[in-house]
Amino acid sequence: MKLRQKVIFLAITPLIVALCAIALAVRHQSELLAQQQRATIQQAYLSSKEAELRHYVALASHSIAHLYDSGRDDAATRNEAMRILGSLSYGDDGYFFLYDMQGNTLMHPRQPELVGQNLFGLRDQNGRPTIQNLLQRAREGGGLERYMWVKPSTRKPVAKLGYVVALPRWGWMMGTGIYLDDVDAALAKVDVQQSRNIHNTMLWIAGIAILSSVTVAISGLALNVSELRVADAKLRVLAQRVVESQEEERARLSRDLHDGISQWLVSIKLQIEAGIIRLSSGPPGQQPAAQGVFEHAAEQLGNVMAEVRRISHNLRPAILDDLGLAAALAHLAKEYMLSSGTPVHFEASGSTDALPDVASTVLFRLAQEALTNIERHAGAGRVEIALAGDAAGVTLRITDDGHGFDAEGIALHPQRGIGLRNMMERMDAIGGRFEIVSSGAGTTVTAYAANNG
Repeated sequence: MKLRQKVIFLAITPLIVALCAIALAVRHQSELLAQQQRATIQQAYLSSKEAELRHYVALASHSIAHLYDSGRDDAATRNEAMRILGSLSYGDDGYFFLYDMQGNTLMHPRQPELVGQNLFGLRDQNGRPTIQNLLQRAREGGGLERYMWVKPSTRKPVAKLGYVVALPRWGWMMGTGIYLDDVDAALAKVDVQQSRNIHNTMLWIAGIAILSSVTVAISGLALNVSELRVADAKLRVLAQRVVESQEEERARLSRDLHDGISQWLVSIKLQIEAGIIRLSSGPPGQQPAAQGVFEHAAEQLGNVMAEVRRISHNLRPAILDDLGLAAALAHLAKEYMLSSGTPVHFEASGSTDALPDVASTVLFRLAQEALTNIERHAGAGRVEIALAGDAAGVTLRITDDGHGFDAEGIALHPQRGIGLRNMMERMDAIGGRFEIVSSGAGTTVTAYAANNG
């Protein structure tokens, strides 16, 4: 997987995980809310049904009150009460029923085939005793009881909420009930609507997740393309600078070889040839003159060797490999002071042994570049070089009292400040820090390289 793909993946993954967590939390809370809403609606339905049943039983009791309260207990009075109760009805499936306290059916307008049967042992499909529970509720003073019963209009057993009271002087249980299938149907509609709402919410969250992921991916790709273009442009500029630096170094080396070593070698060659001629074919007594020629040639050979050492030192100071960064900088400061005549104070503290070789070379080249810039442009009367090492890394600070310059403007100028940009890029290459502060009172260059490279 490419780096840009990894970056996009790492950006999208936390977003998807967060949205999934939000979706799960929203779903859980929605389900809890749906359950609470269903329970509230169910309680409201049942409360209204209970109030309705109490009202119906009160009306039925009132309709036979003149017979029950008359004190008569003959068959004609009871039959008249049964007739009145049997004629009462409400809705399609609302009726009143009568049982005696032994479970015998006395009146059942919608299921007359049950009249005369003893249903005391009747149980529903769940094994619960139906008539026994109703009788128990009536003996307790009356109340509500939920049970299963065949609905007359559909001839199918459904849940029913009954309300019964006792007529103790006649040994009767009177009651009525409301079938709850319409309540269950209403609650089922609520469940379907709530499930649809939860499903739609999940779809919205999924849509937002997809849209957000696509947006992040597109933004990441656009950013990667933009950064890639910028990086390519910087790489091309850097490659051009590297080529320019190489060509400048080759030109300088060519000038040093041509203007110094080459001319000296030609001069030495001519002097050696002249000395040979004097020794071989000249008149007697030319030996002292020939010796002087060879001595001058030997002196020039010494100069050539010194120039070779100088060029070699500029290309790669051997002292940096042999004695370390501090000794190489001390030698550089001494050479600069001898060549420019500007006093240089060098001070080293701590240890630089843990610094990688590449970082040591970069700091040394940076010091070379800084001293070259000071000699060419600063007009300084004094230079201070401080090298400090610790367990974390090494800090190099070069300060002069010259007239300073606009560091930011020079760094951004396309044709100037090549040396300054080279210093910055060298430090960036090793992961170090570079800072330059310049004013009319002087310039300070600070570079830091970590020991871990």
